[in-house]
Amino acid sequence: MPRGLVFCALTLFALAAGIMVQAGEEQPIPEFTEAFLKDPRNIEVGRRVWEEQCRHCHGKDAYPGKAPKLTPHRYTPAFVYHRVTYGFRGMPPWKDVYSEEERMAVVAWVLSPEFSP
Repeated sequence: MPRGLVFCALTLFALAAGIMVQAGEEQPIPEFTEAFLKDPRNIEVGRRVWEEQCRHCHGKDAYPGKAPKLTPHRYTPAFVYHRVTYGFRGMPPWKDVYSEEERMAVVAWVLSPEFSP
């Protein structure tokens, strides 16, 4: 198997498993239980953070906005948390703006049935 393909596969596996740590600056991804993800309080906190910050780029319902369209049905909680926490390409990291609990709540909101991309 080509070396680049192996690296990509291992990176995707690490993200899905929630263990992506680079250069000592990233922390382990917290555990997302089904109970946490379905808790109405967490979903509401995540919705509020989304309304306050995320919708400015992702749009009212995640699209259209200046950021790419979201496809939450394809995401794992670890993937969403990592992107919210550490950013990606033009998206800034939010780890110094929102608490871990708030970032986890954004995951609950984005992956909830109430969120419509």
